[in-house]
Amino acid sequence: MCQTRSRFRIAAAFLALIIASSGDTTRGQEPVDFVHEIVPILQRNCVICHGGREAEGDFSLNTRSSALDSGMLEPNASSSSELVRLITSQDPAIQMPPPDRPRLTTPETALIRRWIDEGMPWDEDFTFAIQSYEPPLRPRKPELPPSVDGRDHPLDRILDADQAAHGTPRLAPIEDSVFFRRVHLDLIGLLPTPAALATFLEDPSPDKRTRLVDELLSREIDYADHWLTFYNDLLRNDYSGTGFITQGRRQISHWLYTALVENKPFDQLTRELVAPTSDETRGYIDGIKWRGTVSAGQTLEIQFAQSISQSFLGINMKCASCHDSFIDRWTLKDAYGLAAIYAETPLELYRCDKPTGETQQASWLFPELGQIDASAPRQERLAQLAQLLTHPENGRFTRTIVNRLWYRLMGRGIVQPLDAMQSKPWSEDLLDYLAVHLAENQYDVKATLRLIATSAAYQSKTEVTRDESRSEDYVYRGPRARRMTAEQFMDAVWQLTHSAPQKFDAPVKRSIDDSPIRDVTTPTAAWIWGGPDGQTAAANQELLIRKRFRLTSDVDYSGSVVTCDNEFTLYVNGTKASASKDWTTLVSVELAGLLRPGENELLFHVKNAGDAPNPAGLFFAANLALADGSQLSLATDDSWQWNPEIPAAEKSQLTSPSDGWNAVSIVTPVAGWSELIQRAAAATLENITQHPRKRPMVRASLMKNNALMQSLGRPLRDQIVSMRPTTLTTLEAIDLANDASLADSFSQGARHWLTQEWSSTDALVRHLFQYALTRNPTDTEASLFQSALGASPSQAAVEDALWAICMLPEFMLIR
Repeated sequence: MCQTRSRFRIAAAFLALIIASSGDTTRGQEPVDFVHEIVPILQRNCVICHGGREAEGDFSLNTRSSALDSGMLEPNASSSSELVRLITSQDPAIQMPPPDRPRLTTPETALIRRWIDEGMPWDEDFTFAIQSYEPPLRPRKPELPPSVDGRDHPLDRILDADQAAHGTPRLAPIEDSVFFRRVHLDLIGLLPTPAALATFLEDPSPDKRTRLVDELLSREIDYADHWLTFYNDLLRNDYSGTGFITQGRRQISHWLYTALVENKPFDQLTRELVAPTSDETRGYIDGIKWRGTVSAGQTLEIQFAQSISQSFLGINMKCASCHDSFIDRWTLKDAYGLAAIYAETPLELYRCDKPTGETQQASWLFPELGQIDASAPRQERLAQLAQLLTHPENGRFTRTIVNRLWYRLMGRGIVQPLDAMQSKPWSEDLLDYLAVHLAENQYDVKATLRLIATSAAYQSKTEVTRDESRSEDYVYRGPRARRMTAEQFMDAVWQLTHSAPQKFDAPVKRSIDDSPIRDVTTPTAAWIWGGPDGQTAAANQELLIRKRFRLTSDVDYSGSVVTCDNEFTLYVNGTKASASKDWTTLVSVELAGLLRPGENELLFHVKNAGDAPNPAGLFFAANLALADGSQLSLATDDSWQWNPEIPAAEKSQLTSPSDGWNAVSIVTPVAGWSELIQRAAAATLENITQHPRKRPMVRASLMKNNALMQSLGRPLRDQIVSMRPTTLTTLEAIDLANDASLADSFSQGARHWLTQEWSSTDALVRHLFQYALTRNPTDTEASLFQSALGASPSQAAVEDALWAICMLPEFMLIR
């Protein structure tokens, strides 16, 4: 490795480690998740005696501070922590929990040790103390304070009065360039281009910021791509992972993405999720069908209660799903009342996984607004719940979602944590105004985002935080800098390096406008197989299926979808092009470059599975746009042929047998096949048939989770997640400095930028800084990069320059 390359790689790793200092963790392991891993252990085993109003032995776990004051825990030193000694002791006189209660399991003890050794991270504002504040249920429209100095925006009037009451100075506005980057990343999740920045900076219009907000919110595809991450987290939807692999879970991706593109009102969106009338949205309330034996707190009915309460009411019902909550007013019966709305049969209460003999009828948490008819059929009960959730007098519903939106744009919730809406907000007027504004604007989420983004408060300099104050001490001092989500970071890197994937995993319909670059006719494909009776195939049967056709010219661009129950390998003109053993996923194959003018052949080596005869089928559809302007559609039908003779493949090559071919049989699709095709085939084919130059950039929100995105905080989504990690750990920094896919992106980016014409190295460096940070490099930065790149930059040097810029804390933050 050359000296320049080494220097930049070392600098890149060093810069990444700078922002890891506040979140160091054990190498080779994910950091312990306090809320989802530690809190449940403490709730089950410790809080009954050491939380809420209880503090036996002068040991209270209500807050991190009270836990430390007891002397029972030593951060970063589990071996010398008294708590660890007690939970591992075999002496009945001192062991904890006491002998009449179950001990911690070995994995639970190991988690407690790791948590302590990682410094006892404790989420800001989390407490086991009983909350005395009872939030109002019904909406309230506050009277706005007088405007000061012409600042008439309603949010500024409220916040100006709040700051005056606390004696804090008015916030300074941010520069146009800072606003330009911030609002692009917040509203559509993309970096603005240097050209767009230059145009904006040259615009003298006083309303240009408001016009920019409106323009960004009107970009339907960019908006949907970005906010899909927010809703996937909130509704625990994904394209792979827990439940999806085992078919114990359904996606809602196509419906959700369409709802975002169309800007479906939030109350309507909620009703369609809670009381689905089709399979498109049923995946949300159906939860995850876990394999094997599950605890009472993991049943579909209890998952339903937890999901509804957390997603739409900001209530963490996990504690109350096991026993009466120690930290708020919700009880076991409350949780089971919600669960019974979903249940098909009478629902017995389980307390701490033990049956009580009691049953609970369907009931709603806020009977002031109405109640569920427990005797009604299940679908009717769900419809009643959907109406009660979105009832005009249910201020809890609107406050919960606007609090989440404020957090996304401003870096801290009005109520924090977001799933603790029982807590007192730091500004009741601000929360209530936003909630009423949402309802008055027909639950238009974009209207709320516009209201926030057009305020002077949003357009102010970020607060400099030195410590994390607790909620009761919090005073608003401006928006807070936020770390990019994993998806935002990947999108920004792909933009800067022109290295985005060419296809995506989410089964959604996505195009720049209402139609692709050319009219696309979705081929009508059939399921086919070989043999006189293709409806039932022998177990483990293997055969060849082919289609021969003629092209009049080269293929300009193409799109295709294929799947086979159970597996296939595709050879195009004798060369292996694709393979899959997962029939539940449609595979896209780029045929341009593999096909040629004249005769062509698609040859599938297909295989069934099972222990006895069972249904088998191949499904294929493709659109080809030819260089001469014509279009050809291909689809599996009765013109295809099959052959039982399978020659051996050599080095990814397979030659079609010369004889033994017969007409295929059309197979009646089973329910699972039809559901797959209905859900994903047409949308996937239309997306990939657009001309590459006209396709919107593939976004990380549309891709399956991978190791790097997971390392950067993207959840596995087997739980609802409302708040992503806010700090970067050493482990993540190491991943950023060593991930192979990032290295490939920076290599591709270097090749791209070197193909462009630059008047000087300085011009290239200025362009990269403007794209990544919406600013020019400082004199020191310019000198450093000029020295490292030289007058004629090499690919390796540009690659490392890109790496160094993307490792800057400034790049990773929205400020």
